[in-house]
Amino acid sequence: MNLRSGRRQFLQAIAATTVASGTACQNRIDPTPSSSGGASSSGGASSSGGASSSGGASSSGGASSSRGGAGGTDGSASGTASQTTAGTSGSGGSGQPRLTSPLGVALLGLGKYASERLAPALQLTKHCRLKGIVTGTPSKIPTWQAQYGIEEKNVYSYDTMDALLDNPDIHVVYIVTPNHLHAQFAIAAARAKKHVWCEKPMAMTPEQCQSMIDACAENGVKLCIGYRLQHEPNTQTVIGYASARPFGAPQQVDALSGFNGFGPSDADVWRLKKIPGGGSLFDMGVYCINAARHALGEEPIRVSRARQWTERPNLFAEVDEWTEFELEFPSGAVASCRSSFGENIDSLNITCASGSYKLEPFQGYTGVRGAASDGTQFNQTIENQQARQMDDDALAIIEGRDVLVPGQEGQRDVRILLAVQQSAQTGQPVRLA
Repeated sequence: MNLRSGRRQFLQAIAATTVASGTACQNRIDPTPSSSGGASSSGGASSSGGASSSGGASSSGGASSSRGGAGGTDGSASGTASQTTAGTSGSGGSGQPRLTSPLGVALLGLGKYASERLAPALQLTKHCRLKGIVTGTPSKIPTWQAQYGIEEKNVYSYDTMDALLDNPDIHVVYIVTPNHLHAQFAIAAARAKKHVWCEKPMAMTPEQCQSMIDACAENGVKLCIGYRLQHEPNTQTVIGYASARPFGAPQQVDALSGFNGFGPSDADVWRLKKIPGGGSLFDMGVYCINAARHALGEEPIRVSRARQWTERPNLFAEVDEWTEFELEFPSGAVASCRSSFGENIDSLNITCASGSYKLEPFQGYTGVRGAASDGTQFNQTIENQQARQMDDDALAIIEGRDVLVPGQEGQRDVRILLAVQQSAQTGQPVRLA
Protein backbone atom coordinates (compact mmCIF):
# COMPACT_ATOMS: atom_id res chain seq x y z
CA MET A 1 0.00 0.00 0.00
CA ASN A 2 1.18 3.53 -0.69
CA LEU A 3 0.36 4.61 2.86
CA ARG A 4 2.43 1.85 4.39
CA SER A 5 5.40 2.42 2.10
CA GLY A 6 5.22 6.15 2.82
CA ARG A 7 5.20 5.47 6.55
CA ARG A 8 8.15 3.10 6.15
CA GLN A 9 10.18 5.74 4.28
CA PHE A 10 9.45 8.27 7.00
CA LEU A 11 10.31 5.90 9.84
CA GLN A 12 13.39 4.59 8.03
CA ALA A 13 14.67 8.16 7.97
CA ILE A 14 14.06 8.35 11.71
CA ALA A 15 15.88 5.09 12.31
CA ALA A 16 18.80 6.12 10.13
CA THR A 17 19.17 9.30 12.15
CA THR A 18 19.12 7.27 15.34
CA VAL A 19 21.77 4.83 14.13
CA ALA A 20 24.04 7.61 12.94
CA SER A 21 23.87 9.57 16.18
CA GLY A 22 23.89 6.61 18.56
CA THR A 23 20.99 8.09 20.46
CA ALA A 24 17.24 7.89 20.21
CA CYS A 25 15.89 10.00 17.40
CA GLN A 26 14.26 13.31 18.20
CA ASN A 27 11.89 13.69 15.26
CA ARG A 28 8.17 14.20 15.67
CA ILE A 29 5.52 13.23 13.21
CA ASP A 30 3.63 16.53 13.53
CA PRO A 31 3.70 19.62 15.72
CA THR A 32 1.77 18.57 18.79
CA PRO A 33 0.56 19.68 22.13
CA SER A 34 2.32 20.46 25.25
CA SER A 35 0.72 18.31 27.82
CA SER A 36 0.93 16.72 31.15
CA GLY A 37 0.42 13.11 31.25
CA GLY A 38 -1.82 10.69 32.92
CA ALA A 39 -0.57 8.26 35.39
CA SER A 40 -0.70 4.51 35.65
CA SER A 41 0.64 2.25 32.99
CA SER A 42 -0.80 -0.67 31.19
CA GLY A 43 -4.57 -0.60 31.16
CA GLY A 44 -6.76 -1.84 28.39
CA ALA A 45 -7.71 -0.51 25.08
CA SER A 46 -11.14 0.97 24.70
CA SER A 47 -13.46 1.66 27.58
CA SER A 48 -16.92 2.49 28.80
CA GLY A 49 -19.89 0.61 29.93
CA GLY A 50 -23.15 -0.69 28.59
CA ALA A 51 -25.00 -0.69 25.36
CA SER A 52 -27.99 0.95 23.72
CA SER A 53 -28.97 1.81 20.21
CA SER A 54 -27.33 4.04 17.71
CA GLY A 55 -28.73 6.73 15.53
CA GLY A 56 -29.07 6.21 11.84
CA ALA A 57 -28.46 8.46 8.91
CA SER A 58 -30.05 11.75 7.96
CA SER A 59 -30.55 14.71 10.21
CA SER A 60 -32.87 16.41 12.56
CA GLY A 61 -33.11 20.06 13.21
CA GLY A 62 -30.92 22.05 15.53
CA ALA A 63 -28.23 20.73 17.79
CA SER A 64 -30.02 20.36 21.07
CA SER A 65 -29.80 16.90 22.50
CA SER A 66 -32.03 14.41 24.16
CA ARG A 67 -31.20 12.75 27.44
CA GLY A 68 -32.55 9.33 26.48
CA GLY A 69 -30.63 6.14 26.07
CA ALA A 70 -29.84 3.20 28.22
CA GLY A 71 -27.00 1.49 29.80
CA GLY A 72 -23.78 3.52 29.96
CA THR A 73 -20.52 4.89 28.80
CA ASP A 74 -19.63 8.46 28.20
CA GLY A 75 -17.13 11.14 27.31
CA SER A 76 -16.03 14.66 28.05
CA ALA A 77 -15.86 18.06 26.47
CA SER A 78 -14.57 21.59 26.47
CA GLY A 79 -12.46 23.98 24.46
CA THR A 80 -13.28 26.39 21.69
CA ALA A 81 -15.14 25.51 18.54
CA SER A 82 -13.17 24.97 15.38
CA GLN A 83 -14.00 27.03 12.34
CA THR A 84 -15.23 25.98 8.92
CA THR A 85 -14.55 27.85 5.74
CA ALA A 86 -15.70 27.31 2.22
CA GLY A 87 -13.87 24.81 0.10
CA THR A 88 -13.81 21.20 -0.93
CA SER A 89 -10.46 19.99 0.37
CA GLY A 90 -8.82 19.75 3.76
CA SER A 91 -11.35 17.56 5.49
CA GLY A 92 -10.49 14.58 3.35
CA GLY A 93 -14.03 14.12 2.13
CA SER A 94 -15.58 14.89 -1.23
CA GLY A 95 -17.82 17.92 -0.94
CA GLN A 96 -17.05 18.40 2.74
CA PRO A 97 -16.15 21.91 3.92
CA ARG A 98 -12.53 22.67 4.58
CA LEU A 99 -11.77 22.62 8.29
CA THR A 100 -9.34 24.71 10.27
CA SER A 101 -7.76 24.11 13.65
CA PRO A 102 -8.95 23.28 16.23
CA LEU A 103 -11.49 20.60 15.38
CA GLY A 104 -14.44 19.93 17.67
CA VAL A 105 -14.46 16.40 19.10
CA ALA A 106 -17.39 14.55 20.66
CA LEU A 107 -16.58 11.56 22.85
CA LEU A 108 -19.04 8.71 22.40
CA GLY A 109 -18.95 6.55 25.53
CA LEU A 110 -17.92 8.10 28.85
CA GLY A 111 -16.25 5.21 30.63
CA LYS A 112 -12.87 5.04 32.33
CA TYR A 113 -10.65 5.54 29.30
CA ALA A 114 -12.68 8.51 28.07
CA SER A 115 -12.87 10.15 31.48
CA GLU A 116 -9.36 9.42 32.75
CA ARG A 117 -7.34 9.62 29.51
CA LEU A 118 -9.06 11.20 26.52
CA ALA A 119 -10.93 14.06 28.16
CA PRO A 120 -7.87 15.29 30.10
CA ALA A 121 -5.72 14.89 26.97
CA LEU A 122 -8.15 17.04 24.99
CA GLN A 123 -7.37 19.90 27.36
CA LEU A 124 -3.75 19.70 26.15
CA THR A 125 -4.23 19.40 22.40
CA LYS A 126 -3.50 22.14 19.91
CA HIS A 127 -5.50 21.02 16.88
CA CYS A 128 -8.66 19.63 18.46
CA ARG A 129 -10.91 20.42 21.42
CA LEU A 130 -13.48 18.50 23.42
CA LYS A 131 -16.83 20.00 22.41
CA GLY A 132 -19.51 17.33 22.84
CA ILE A 133 -20.54 14.04 24.38
CA VAL A 134 -22.71 11.13 23.28
CA THR A 135 -23.85 8.95 26.15
CA GLY A 136 -26.19 6.19 27.16
CA THR A 137 -25.98 7.24 30.81
CA PRO A 138 -27.87 10.49 31.45
CA SER A 139 -26.66 10.68 35.05
CA LYS A 140 -23.13 11.39 33.81
CA ILE A 141 -24.10 14.47 31.82
CA PRO A 142 -24.15 17.13 34.59
CA THR A 143 -20.68 16.15 35.80
CA TRP A 144 -19.20 16.33 32.32
CA GLN A 145 -20.89 19.63 31.56
CA ALA A 146 -19.66 21.15 34.81
CA GLN A 147 -16.11 19.89 34.40
CA TYR A 148 -15.64 20.67 30.72
CA GLY A 149 -18.15 23.42 29.94
CA ILE A 150 -20.08 21.39 27.39
CA GLU A 151 -23.02 23.25 25.95
CA GLU A 152 -26.44 21.65 26.10
CA LYS A 153 -26.71 21.67 22.31
CA ASN A 154 -23.63 19.43 22.10
CA VAL A 155 -24.99 16.69 24.36
CA TYR A 156 -26.51 13.62 22.68
CA SER A 157 -27.87 10.23 23.58
CA TYR A 158 -27.18 7.17 21.47
CA ASP A 159 -30.68 7.53 20.03
CA THR A 160 -30.30 11.17 19.00
CA MET A 161 -26.80 11.21 17.55
CA ASP A 162 -28.15 11.46 13.99
CA ALA A 163 -28.77 15.13 14.88
CA LEU A 164 -25.00 15.61 14.83
CA LEU A 165 -25.46 16.17 11.10
CA ASP A 166 -26.69 19.70 11.80
CA ASN A 167 -24.10 20.60 14.43
CA PRO A 168 -21.18 22.67 13.07
CA ASP A 169 -19.39 22.55 16.43
CA ILE A 170 -18.61 18.84 16.10
CA HIS A 171 -16.24 17.56 13.41
CA VAL A 172 -15.06 14.28 14.91
CA VAL A 173 -16.77 11.54 16.91
CA TYR A 174 -14.38 9.44 19.00
CA ILE A 175 -15.90 6.03 19.78
CA VAL A 176 -14.88 4.70 23.20
CA THR A 177 -17.51 2.04 23.87
CA PRO A 178 -17.22 -1.71 24.44
CA ASN A 179 -15.87 -3.38 21.32
CA HIS A 180 -19.13 -4.90 20.05
CA LEU A 181 -20.64 -1.41 19.64
CA HIS A 182 -17.83 0.12 17.60
CA ALA A 183 -19.20 -0.70 14.17
CA GLN A 184 -22.76 0.48 14.75
CA PHE A 185 -21.67 3.82 16.20
CA ALA A 186 -18.92 4.39 13.64
CA ILE A 187 -21.43 3.93 10.84
CA ALA A 188 -23.91 6.25 12.55
CA ALA A 189 -21.23 8.93 13.01
CA ALA A 190 -20.11 8.63 9.38
CA ARG A 191 -23.70 9.01 8.19
CA ALA A 192 -23.87 12.19 10.26
CA LYS A 193 -20.89 13.38 8.14
CA LYS A 194 -18.46 13.34 11.07
CA HIS A 195 -14.92 12.02 10.92
CA VAL A 196 -14.54 8.88 13.00
CA TRP A 197 -11.89 8.03 15.56
CA CYS A 198 -12.33 4.60 17.07
CA GLU A 199 -10.61 2.74 19.87
CA LYS A 200 -8.95 -0.61 19.30
CA PRO A 201 -9.64 -3.36 18.65
CA MET A 202 -11.53 -1.83 15.77
CA ALA A 203 -14.50 -4.21 15.84
CA MET A 204 -15.47 -7.84 16.44
CA THR A 205 -14.95 -9.18 12.91
CA PRO A 206 -13.18 -8.17 9.69
CA GLU A 207 -16.63 -7.79 8.11
CA GLN A 208 -17.64 -5.23 10.72
CA CYS A 209 -14.36 -3.43 10.10
CA GLN A 210 -15.10 -3.32 6.38
CA SER A 211 -18.57 -1.90 7.02
CA MET A 212 -16.93 0.93 8.99
CA ILE A 213 -14.38 1.56 6.24
CA ASP A 214 -17.11 1.59 3.60
CA ALA A 215 -19.41 3.92 5.57
CA CYS A 216 -16.64 6.46 6.07
CA ALA A 217 -15.63 6.30 2.40
CA GLU A 218 -19.22 6.66 1.22
CA ASN A 219 -19.77 9.72 3.42
CA GLY A 220 -16.48 11.43 2.64
CA VAL A 221 -15.02 11.29 6.15
CA LYS A 222 -11.80 9.87 7.56
CA LEU A 223 -11.52 6.84 9.81
CA CYS A 224 -8.67 6.68 12.35
CA ILE A 225 -8.03 3.82 14.77
CA GLY A 226 -6.71 4.71 18.21
CA TYR A 227 -3.29 3.05 18.19
CA ARG A 228 -1.64 5.73 20.30
CA LEU A 229 1.71 3.93 20.29
CA GLN A 230 2.18 4.36 16.55
CA HIS A 231 2.37 8.10 17.32
CA GLU A 232 4.93 7.58 20.12
CA PRO A 233 8.55 8.45 19.16
CA ASN A 234 10.41 5.49 20.71
CA THR A 235 7.93 3.12 19.12
CA GLN A 236 8.44 4.89 15.80
CA THR A 237 12.18 4.34 16.11
CA VAL A 238 11.67 0.59 16.58
CA ILE A 239 9.24 0.49 13.64
CA GLY A 240 11.87 2.24 11.53
CA TYR A 241 14.46 -0.36 12.47
CA ALA A 242 12.40 -3.00 10.64
CA SER A 243 13.54 -1.50 7.35
CA ALA A 244 16.78 0.25 8.43
CA ARG A 245 18.06 -3.03 9.98
CA PRO A 246 20.92 -1.63 12.09
CA PHE A 247 21.42 -5.12 13.59
CA GLY A 248 20.59 -7.15 10.52
CA ALA A 249 17.32 -8.88 9.75
CA PRO A 250 14.87 -9.24 12.66
CA GLN A 251 14.42 -12.92 13.50
CA GLN A 252 12.40 -13.16 16.71
CA VAL A 253 9.89 -10.95 18.50
CA ASP A 254 8.75 -11.55 22.05
CA ALA A 255 5.79 -9.41 23.07
CA LEU A 256 4.17 -9.47 26.52
CA SER A 257 1.20 -7.30 27.48
CA GLY A 258 -0.99 -7.62 30.53
CA PHE A 259 -2.01 -6.38 33.93
CA ASN A 260 -3.38 -7.84 37.14
CA GLY A 261 -6.29 -5.52 37.72
CA PHE A 262 -9.52 -7.47 38.25
CA GLY A 263 -11.01 -8.94 41.39
CA PRO A 264 -14.32 -10.34 42.68
CA SER A 265 -15.91 -6.88 42.75
CA ASP A 266 -15.34 -6.58 38.98
CA ALA A 267 -17.56 -9.51 37.98
CA ASP A 268 -19.88 -7.23 35.96
CA VAL A 269 -17.12 -5.36 34.10
CA TRP A 270 -17.62 -5.71 30.35
CA ARG A 271 -14.02 -6.78 29.73
CA LEU A 272 -14.87 -10.00 31.57
CA LYS A 273 -17.83 -10.72 29.27
CA LYS A 274 -17.82 -12.48 25.91
CA ILE A 275 -20.47 -10.56 23.98
CA PRO A 276 -18.94 -7.07 24.39
CA GLY A 277 -15.58 -8.40 23.20
CA GLY A 278 -13.81 -8.89 26.52
CA GLY A 279 -10.87 -11.07 27.43
CA SER A 280 -7.14 -10.51 27.61
CA LEU A 281 -6.55 -11.34 23.93
CA PHE A 282 -8.83 -8.62 22.57
CA ASP A 283 -7.87 -6.10 25.25
CA MET A 284 -4.11 -6.65 25.61
CA GLY A 285 -3.14 -9.16 22.92
CA VAL A 286 -3.92 -6.60 20.25
CA TYR A 287 -0.89 -4.63 21.47
CA CYS A 288 1.32 -7.68 20.93
CA ILE A 289 -0.03 -8.34 17.44
CA ASN A 290 0.33 -4.75 16.28
CA ALA A 291 3.81 -4.45 17.78
CA ALA A 292 5.00 -7.69 16.17
CA ARG A 293 3.72 -6.72 12.73
CA HIS A 294 5.42 -3.33 12.78
CA ALA A 295 8.61 -4.44 14.51
CA LEU A 296 9.12 -6.94 11.68
CA GLY A 297 7.71 -4.79 8.90
CA GLU A 298 5.67 -7.63 7.43
CA GLU A 299 2.36 -9.41 7.84
CA PRO A 300 2.05 -12.83 9.52
CA ILE A 301 1.13 -15.80 7.36
CA ARG A 302 0.21 -18.30 10.06
CA VAL A 303 -0.80 -18.67 13.68
CA SER A 304 1.32 -21.72 14.46
CA ARG A 305 -0.08 -22.34 17.93
CA ALA A 306 -2.28 -20.71 20.56
CA ARG A 307 -3.52 -21.45 24.06
CA GLN A 308 -6.09 -19.70 26.24
CA TRP A 309 -6.82 -20.40 29.89
CA THR A 310 -7.87 -18.99 33.25
CA GLU A 311 -6.68 -19.57 36.76
CA ARG A 312 -9.75 -17.84 38.24
CA PRO A 313 -12.71 -19.53 36.57
CA ASN A 314 -15.26 -17.90 38.86
CA LEU A 315 -14.18 -14.49 37.58
CA PHE A 316 -13.25 -15.43 34.01
CA ALA A 317 -16.15 -17.73 33.20
CA GLU A 318 -16.71 -16.29 29.71
CA VAL A 319 -13.34 -15.00 28.49
CA ASP A 320 -9.63 -15.76 28.59
CA GLU A 321 -7.51 -14.60 31.49
CA TRP A 322 -4.35 -15.55 29.58
CA THR A 323 -3.56 -16.15 25.93
CA GLU A 324 -0.27 -17.33 24.47
CA PHE A 325 0.29 -17.57 20.72
CA GLU A 326 2.94 -17.69 18.04
CA LEU A 327 2.89 -15.96 14.66
CA GLU A 328 4.98 -16.93 11.64
CA PHE A 329 6.07 -14.40 9.02
CA PRO A 330 7.16 -14.73 5.36
CA SER A 331 10.81 -13.98 6.18
CA GLY A 332 10.94 -16.89 8.61
CA ALA A 333 10.76 -14.59 11.65
CA VAL A 334 8.57 -15.69 14.54
CA ALA A 335 6.65 -13.67 17.13
CA SER A 336 5.88 -15.23 20.50
CA CYS A 337 3.14 -13.30 22.29
CA ARG A 338 1.37 -13.39 25.63
CA SER A 339 -1.57 -11.38 26.95
CA SER A 340 -2.87 -11.47 30.49
CA PHE A 341 -5.42 -10.18 32.97
CA GLY A 342 -3.55 -12.00 35.75
CA GLU A 343 -0.03 -10.56 35.74
CA ASN A 344 1.75 -7.27 35.10
CA ILE A 345 3.78 -7.76 31.92
CA ASP A 346 4.82 -5.09 29.43
CA SER A 347 7.79 -5.71 27.15
CA LEU A 348 8.76 -5.96 23.48
CA ASN A 349 12.05 -7.67 22.56
CA ILE A 350 13.38 -7.95 19.02
CA THR A 351 16.30 -10.30 18.30
CA CYS A 352 18.16 -9.75 15.03
CA ALA A 353 21.01 -11.41 13.14
CA SER A 354 23.70 -9.31 14.84
CA GLY A 355 22.12 -7.68 17.85
CA SER A 356 18.87 -6.88 19.59
CA TYR A 357 16.73 -4.10 21.00
CA LYS A 358 13.77 -3.81 23.30
CA LEU A 359 11.08 -1.54 24.70
CA GLU A 360 10.12 -2.04 28.34
CA PRO A 361 7.53 -0.82 29.00
CA PHE A 362 6.29 -0.83 25.44
CA GLN A 363 2.66 0.19 25.92
CA GLY A 364 2.43 1.97 29.28
CA TYR A 365 0.57 5.26 29.53
CA THR A 366 3.36 6.90 31.53
CA GLY A 367 6.01 6.41 28.88
CA VAL A 368 7.77 3.98 26.57
CA ARG A 369 11.47 3.30 27.14
CA GLY A 370 14.08 0.90 25.84
CA ALA A 371 17.59 0.23 24.62
CA ALA A 372 19.57 -1.57 21.93
CA SER A 373 22.42 -4.02 22.34
CA ASP A 374 24.93 -1.38 21.18
CA GLY A 375 23.94 0.92 24.03
CA THR A 376 21.55 3.15 22.09
CA GLN A 377 18.84 4.41 24.42
CA PHE A 378 15.24 4.87 23.38
CA ASN A 379 14.41 7.58 25.85
CA GLN A 380 12.43 10.27 24.10
CA THR A 381 9.57 11.63 26.14
CA ILE A 382 6.24 13.19 25.30
CA GLU A 383 3.94 14.60 27.92
CA ASN A 384 0.75 12.86 26.85
CA GLN A 385 0.40 9.99 24.36
CA GLN A 386 -3.32 10.49 23.74
CA ALA A 387 -2.87 14.20 23.07
CA ARG A 388 -0.14 13.44 20.52
CA GLN A 389 -2.34 10.83 18.83
CA MET A 390 -5.38 13.11 18.58
CA ASP A 391 -3.40 16.11 17.38
CA ASP A 392 -1.74 14.00 14.68
CA ASP A 393 -5.12 12.70 13.53
CA ALA A 394 -6.70 16.16 13.64
CA LEU A 395 -3.90 17.60 11.50
CA ALA A 396 -4.34 14.85 8.93
CA ILE A 397 -8.01 15.80 8.63
CA ILE A 398 -7.28 19.53 8.47
CA GLU A 399 -4.53 19.09 5.87
CA GLY A 400 -6.48 16.56 3.80
CA ARG A 401 -3.81 13.86 3.93
CA ASP A 402 -3.73 10.19 4.84
CA VAL A 403 -4.05 9.36 8.51
CA LEU A 404 -1.28 7.39 10.20
CA VAL A 405 -3.53 4.52 11.33
CA PRO A 406 -6.49 4.00 8.94
CA GLY A 407 -9.27 1.44 9.24
CA GLN A 408 -7.41 -1.14 7.17
CA GLU A 409 -4.78 -1.29 9.91
CA GLY A 410 -7.35 -2.12 12.56
CA GLN A 411 -8.95 -4.68 10.25
CA ARG A 412 -5.66 -6.57 9.89
CA ASP A 413 -5.32 -6.97 13.63
CA VAL A 414 -8.92 -8.12 14.06
CA ARG A 415 -8.38 -10.82 11.44
CA ILE A 416 -5.34 -12.06 13.37
CA LEU A 417 -7.18 -11.92 16.72
CA LEU A 418 -9.86 -14.24 15.36
CA ALA A 419 -7.27 -16.61 13.91
CA VAL A 420 -5.58 -16.83 17.31
CA GLN A 421 -8.94 -17.67 18.90
CA GLN A 422 -9.55 -20.34 16.27
CA SER A 423 -6.15 -21.90 16.83
CA ALA A 424 -6.70 -21.96 20.59
CA GLN A 425 -10.11 -23.57 20.19
CA THR A 426 -9.05 -26.22 17.67
CA GLY A 427 -5.50 -26.86 18.79
CA GLN A 428 -4.44 -26.51 15.15
CA PRO A 429 -2.38 -23.93 13.21
CA VAL A 430 -4.40 -21.37 11.25
CA ARG A 431 -3.22 -19.91 7.98
CA LEU A 432 -3.81 -16.20 7.45
CA ALA A 433 -5.01 -14.94 4.07
